[in-house]
Amino acid sequence: MKLLQLFLSLTILVTLHEFGHFFFAKRFKCRVDKFYLFFDFLFPFAGVLNFPLFKKKIGDTEYGIGWFPFGGYVSIAGMVDEQMDKSLTERPPEPWEMRAKPAWQRLLIMMGGILVNLFLGIFIYWMVLFFWGKETLPVKNLTYGITCDSLALKMGFKNGDKVVSVDNKPVTSLNRVTLEMIMNISKTVQVERNGTVVNIPVTSDQIGLLLKNLKHSFFLDVRTPAEVDSVIKGSPAEKAGLKHGDRLLAINSTPTLFFDEFRGEVRKDAGKDIDITLLRNKDTVHTKASVSSEGSIGFYPERAKFIKTEKVSFGIGESFTQGVKDAYETLIMQAKQLVVVFTVKDAHKQVGGFYTMYKTLPDEWDWEYFWKRTAMFSLVLAFMNFLPVPMLDGGYIVFILIEMISRRKVPDKVLYYANYVGLVIILGLMIYANTDFLR
Repeated sequence: MKLLQLFLSLTILVTLHEFGHFFFAKRFKCRVDKFYLFFDFLFPFAGVLNFPLFKKKIGDTEYGIGWFPFGGYVSIAGMVDEQMDKSLTERPPEPWEMRAKPAWQRLLIMMGGILVNLFLGIFIYWMVLFFWGKETLPVKNLTYGITCDSLALKMGFKNGDKVVSVDNKPVTSLNRVTLEMIMNISKTVQVERNGTVVNIPVTSDQIGLLLKNLKHSFFLDVRTPAEVDSVIKGSPAEKAGLKHGDRLLAINSTPTLFFDEFRGEVRKDAGKDIDITLLRNKDTVHTKASVSSEGSIGFYPERAKFIKTEKVSFGIGESFTQGVKDAYETLIMQAKQLVVVFTVKDAHKQVGGFYTMYKTLPDEWDWEYFWKRTAMFSLVLAFMNFLPVPMLDGGYIVFILIEMISRRKVPDKVLYYANYVGLVIILGLMIYANTDFLR
């Protein structure tokens, strides 16, 4: 199901991205030789294993589906593209070729894919907000504060703290605390502890550790009472007679009013028997249970009852305004991620590719989540393609802007060899990003 969602999302985005280039190329009467979903050759080797799974020629354009399931492309006559046709550098431009068109037209052709991904991201956010609204977890609703993983505890957070602000800027949602810390490389976090505001210093090394640990731990979560939601069949919890709604008060006479306290005490007694004191309805009950070697007794804690999320509904105009804001924030976050990668220790090791994208998708089909992720991927695609790297759209745009400013066209040979350099850079980055499953 994850693979299906990722495949569908990327297929939609790549097809529409390439359509953006296609639209402007046709609008300015450039000949478009090919419009392909996936590559009909072994990318990036244009002359290797050339065959499509499907093709149909309509007018001057061959539409098809390639066998190499990686992106897609539009082949515009007179453009140095993925096929690296060196003959373009050795002959004068023809009227129907892109290189024969005015600079402003070539600029729009190259901007086409980026613009489509930008507007598509805004449109999807708009529709998602209009149909489903937005759900948040306000920090004011955390009755019992937060629970912390081992890194958060080392940094100075404590179970039961209530987060007030990051770098003295108020935060309204728990979902945003970790994000704000990482993206803004924050220096401090303010929490309320026993009625007093406490300042917790944060170092860049700790931000690096936080990035690394997020793949394996939660950092900050909602603190909830130690109440049983359901027990696992055949588990020590079932044998001990635990039932839905039981409130666990103590382990071996040590109070465990909250689940983090219960979990900590149970782990201390891994492989041993424990005495459990619990409250069932209005009765205090005592029972015994055997703790597994992993430090658990086999039940799921109640969470939904104690997590008070808030859902905001939007009208058609309000959802559009909020959609634009969400899209803008997504793009800003992309820029901040680049800063983090180059300034935070070992942050580059957390760079991810398709596997990381795959891991963010749910095991079951959820249309709301699918479209939210697709909107984010669309804006990420727009941002990445805008980077001034040869072979990416942004690389072409830089050369066109140089021409428009200097009034001198950059020679096709320069474009050709610059694209070779860009291709090496892009392939290197993609190989590194897509070995995230190894890292």
